[in-house]
Amino acid sequence: MAGKFFEQFEIGQTFVHEVRRTVTDMDNILFSTLTHNPAAIHIDHEYAKTTEFGRPLMNSIYTLGLVVGLSVLDTTFGTTVGNLGWEAVAFPKPVFSGDTIRAETTVVALRESKSRPEQGIVIFEHRGYNQRNEVIASCRRVALMLRAPK
Repeated sequence: MAGKFFEQFEIGQTFVHEVRRTVTDMDNILFSTLTHNPAAIHIDHEYAKTTEFGRPLMNSIYTLGLVVGLSVLDTTFGTTVGNLGWEAVAFPKPVFSGDTIRAETTVVALRESKSRPEQGIVIFEHRGYNQRNEVIASCRRVALMLRAPK
């Protein structure tokens, strides 16, 4: 199991995730189609040519999911119970097909669960970067985590 238990996290701990992913046009079209998002800015190249970007934007929910997904092996793989919420989601730069995304995660808060003594709550701050090291997405994720077995 690669993920960490609640007790293994420390406030301020930062993970620089090694796995990166170059996003493709197919990722964008497939994700937008699977989530029933028909926005032309994501799936219509001819329409996108008429926008200020001149090409399709990657679906922002896909981008957020990818940034968090890149963090899983180092942080929550096999040790998370579930996500409790998302805060401060931001997309400061657009993402386009061909961009290579990497992620970093910082632990910003920890607290024991009052109702579930075998679990704890961790707040992660995830940041996604493109190949130019520009922040393309960020969020705070509240996760319910397993405590280490006794």
